[in-house]
Formats: sequence, C-alpha cells, structure tokens
Amino acid sequence: MDLIRRIEDKTAVVGIIGMGYVGLPLVREFCKAGFKVLGFDIDGAKIEKLNAGRSYIEHIPSEMIRSVVESGRFGATDDFTRLREADAIIICVPTPLDKAREPDLTAVLDTTRAIAANLRKGQLVVLESTTYPGTTDEECKPILEAGGLHCGADFLLAFSPEREDPGNPKYSAGTIPKVVGGCDPASTRAASALYRQVIVEVVEVSSSQAAEACKILENIYRCVNIALVNELKILFDKMGIDVWEVIAAASTKPFGFHPFYPGPGLGGHCIPIDPFYLSWKARQYDTPTRFIELAGEVNTAMPEYVIGRVAAALNQRRKPLNGSKICIAGMAYKKDVDDIRESPAVTLANLLHEAGAVVSYTDPHIPKMRTSHSTLDLGSVEPTESFLKEQDCLLIATDHSSFDYDRMVRYSQLVVDTRNATKNVTEGRDKIVKA
Repeated sequence: MDLIRRIEDKTAVVGIIGMGYVGLPLVREFCKAGFKVLGFDIDGAKIEKLNAGRSYIEHIPSEMIRSVVESGRFGATDDFTRLREADAIIICVPTPLDKAREPDLTAVLDTTRAIAANLRKGQLVVLESTTYPGTTDEECKPILEAGGLHCGADFLLAFSPEREDPGNPKYSAGTIPKVVGGCDPASTRAASALYRQVIVEVVEVSSSQAAEACKILENIYRCVNIALVNELKILFDKMGIDVWEVIAAASTKPFGFHPFYPGPGLGGHCIPIDPFYLSWKARQYDTPTRFIELAGEVNTAMPEYVIGRVAAALNQRRKPLNGSKICIAGMAYKKDVDDIRESPAVTLANLLHEAGAVVSYTDPHIPKMRTSHSTLDLGSVEPTESFLKEQDCLLIATDHSSFDYDRMVRYSQLVVDTRNATKNVTEGRDKIVKA
C-alpha cells in the first residue's frame, strides 16, 4: 500500500487535531521521528502561541516547539481545509459529559464532519479520544462515508486510545504501548504502521470496538479500585484506623494485591468520565452496570466527605466553617501537573465558597483558576509564613512535590490532609487531620 510505504519512509504528512494534553505530546513524537506535522485547533490563541514557538503545557518545553517550528517540521493552523495535505489524521479532542452526565460527542462529531468535508482517497483517520465502544464504527464512519468514499477501500479508519499520564517522569507518549484497532484489517495495518514509527510497542486488537473497550476497561479498573479505598477510608476513620498505614502494609504482599490510594475525589479527563460512557452504552443493551455506577457514586461523593471533615475539625477549635479562611494547597487534579480538568480541588473550592468560607489556593503549577466548573476568580497565592498563620485551615488537595510540608504544618493553625502528604512531618502532628 502506497500510504504504508510513505509512512515507513517518513514522507507522509501527519495531521493532529486538538493541541492539548494528548495532541501536543504526539506532535513532539512525530516531529522527533522526522515527520512533517500539521497541528489543528479551533483555539486561535493556541495556534498563535505554537507558531511563535511557545508551549502552554508545562511538560512540553517551549524549546521543543520552537525547534520544530523553525525546522519547518511543524506548523499549527485553524484552517481545516488544510486537512487535505495530511496523509494520516489523528483526532485528539475532548469527550466530556453533558449536564445530565451523558456522553457529549460534539467535539468528536464536529471534527469528523470537518474531516469529511476535506477527505480524499488514501487518507488514514485515527480517533484517539476516549469514548464508548462503537463510536468509531457507528458514529464516525457513516459521516466520513457520506461523501461517497468507502472505508477500507478509499480511506482507512481506526481507533487507538490515548494513554497519556502527565506528570509521570517514567512514561511519555513514545514509551507507552499503543493499542490499535481498525474498522477493517487494512485500517489496522496502516494505523499500526503509523504508530510503530514513534511508539515503543504497538498492540493490535481485532476491531475498533475492542480498542475502545480496552481504554474504558483501563479507566474503570482504576475508578472502581479508588472507590474501594475511598469507602474504606471513611469506614477506617470511624474505626480509628489509618487507611494509609493499612495500604502500606498490604502492599508488602508480593502477589494478589496492587495498591490504590484514596483522595478528595477523582480528577482528570478520563477516570471521572469514562465509567459513565460505558454505563450509558450498556443501557442500549438492557444490561445494568450497578458495580460501575456505584463506584462513580462513591468517588463523586468524596468532596462532600472532605468538607464534612474540614467543618468538624474547625468545630473542634470552636470555629464555624462560615467565615473561616481556608487555603487549598494544590488546585491541579494530580501532583506535579498543570491540569485542572475535573479536578476535585475545584469542587472543594466551590463547596467551601457556597458554605461561606473565605477561599484561597496555592499551586505553583496553576497561576490562575480558569474552569467552566467554577464561578470563582482566583489566583495562586504565595504560602508565606504570615499568610499561613492568617488561615484558619490549610486543606491539602493535591500533593505536589514542590510543597514544603514541614513548613506548611509549622505555620498553619490546622491542616486537613486528603493525600497523606504530611506522613513524614514530625513537628506539629497535633494540627493534622486526615480526610
């Protein structure tokens, strides 16, 4: 096949739609491998920054963007007619939930329509956005075929789930095995050939549905196990048992146990959302997913539990939640990243504000709290000695490595720790409440 030959000799042009936490790391890998890459996005500000050689994602250095722009290997655009220039098109757009917590495929379907309007023979299209099984074949394929071209003969279509783990120094886009499933064997072969140029290992599955289900399974596995330890945290707290100590002890077993850790709720684009995608799809097959839905309910309820612990801790110090000054340490959804998508810290800030608390936050990775899930307009504050002393409570929501927890505890009146971040702090442990 001519496309596979051009992929293997790296003369194929790669188009990546969505210049976010999934798309931009792929830009880096394909450029590093010697491909010419076109980046597409509807956000003009992102396009301007990228073409000026500036990154807006913390773990993607501006030096890398500037290098590939200056070399001519990369350019960003919001002109989707240029999709015709690409031999392979990778879709990396958001798949959120709507207000009813049902799948919102607006971005995926709008993107697919934009591709269809510019589709030509010989192109490969790959969807990476996490979604329910059947999306690629049942939703995207008919849109692409509406213009008269046929999948498998005139163009190729596959699904390959993203597996990005921002903030993890051990794994990057190029070192995480890639699952690939096409709508037909030819599509699987072409997509596999593409990713083999930049990914350490490609794992082929029998269909796009199997690849979609793989991603859903990965995230539901984490969701369910996190719900388990979150539920145990609540129970063990009432029993006077430290759940973190129990997990550490159980982790010494060399088989049959994998540690998961509790927290103030689930964050990021995948784990809080993916179970609802599968539950929605399961209803079409009259199959209940009670176990998965229960895990979602447990995790969704964790911010309320944390607020209850904060209120109780303040009450013991004869202070009401209403009017108390509370600083949240860590606004990102996980440690050492600059991403607040679905962050439980944002939910905590909203709940505290609604309860009448005076809310602030400190996070070296999030200078401004910008999210559609909050009406609060806050900026990160410097946790100086005087500032910490003024706060009625420091609520640790994200355990960034850069935080000086000894110092935080020393100068704070009360510390509510949702991440066991203060486990090694020796002075002032009477100020610490686990939540």
